[in-house]
Amino acid sequence: MFEYDYSAAEKDAMARLRNWYSGDVHDSMEALGLWGVLDGISLLGVLDPGQVVVGPAVTVQFAPSDRKGEPQDVYHNAIDNVPDGGILVVEASCAPGSCSGELMSSGAKTAGAAATVVNGTVRDLAQVRGLGYPLFGTAPSPVGVTGKKEPVASQVPIEIGGVTVAPGDVIFGDIDGVVRISRSTLVAVADQADSLGREEAAARDRILAGEKLQAVWPV
Repeated sequence: MFEYDYSAAEKDAMARLRNWYSGDVHDSMEALGLWGVLDGISLLGVLDPGQVVVGPAVTVQFAPSDRKGEPQDVYHNAIDNVPDGGILVVEASCAPGSCSGELMSSGAKTAGAAATVVNGTVRDLAQVRGLGYPLFGTAPSPVGVTGKKEPVASQVPIEIGGVTVAPGDVIFGDIDGVVRISRSTLVAVADQADSLGREEAAARDRILAGEKLQAVWPV
């Protein structure tokens, strides 16, 4: 199993981030001069209303390949060794084909993964949703990967939409999208999100109590 030696402060930061949503998180990053949205990736599996996923990235890199017979050992190994609560992040935009569907999601859920994020198409959405699994991707497609691409490396830095995701970076996902938080900025982002989230919650309560929006926001 892949393991990350997070400090107590880092574990606390991940726990605190679960109180907020991706808009809070990315606004907090921008306030700190950071950027982390994985552009073009949406929730295609299932999350309960208001549910978020937060966990360490386990990365997988695909490359073009004309090999047949599902040469997927690298990806399968990453799934089998994901830490409990980890999030698989897969760069598979190099060629057509859906590298994740019912079986990959079943394996990931059974191994303890919190979600899978694919920069590429995914498939078997009815079955994945039946599993209750949070699968993110760029679009659905029934096309498979064999003879088109294969995984060539895991636990290496990958790039998605100009954002580098390194093993152990923290991934935040919800119904609005996916954000990468670098490990070096994790605690600062959580602190900023706590501040912003409290302000937004207070503003929402005042608005719902009848105050005018312009009198309440921005603070």
